[in-house]
Amino acid sequence: MNVKATLKPKRKWLVVAGLVLVGVLFLAVFPARTYLDQRRQRQEVLAQIKRTDGENKALEDRINKLNTDAEVERLAREQYNLVRPGEEAYAILPTRQPPPAPPPPKTKPSSGSWWDKITSIF
Repeated sequence: MNVKATLKPKRKWLVVAGLVLVGVLFLAVFPARTYLDQRRQRQEVLAQIKRTDGENKALEDRINKLNTDAEVERLAREQYNLVRPGEEAYAILPTRQPPPAPPPPKTKPSSGSWWDKITSIF
């Protein structure tokens, strides 16, 4: 009887220690998962900011380039076919292409049995 009495308190302490361990793990795991999720989100946001900064830099370069007379003249000539006074503009038109030849007619593969072929002759 003495042996059983000493086992019960040990079991109780093991159960209590197990519950405490589970509680500590429960409290430690969920904040760790939240931390890792927030860290991943932060990395995604930083990558997005980096992409946006690159796009902004490219747009600022384009704005600066568009503010020059040379770029305005290039666009006017290229897109609107404008010329300076005294210059003549020529348009070279493409030659007229003949319509493409129609594809050759497709031959129908012979189908049917040998009996159908013989009877179609007569």
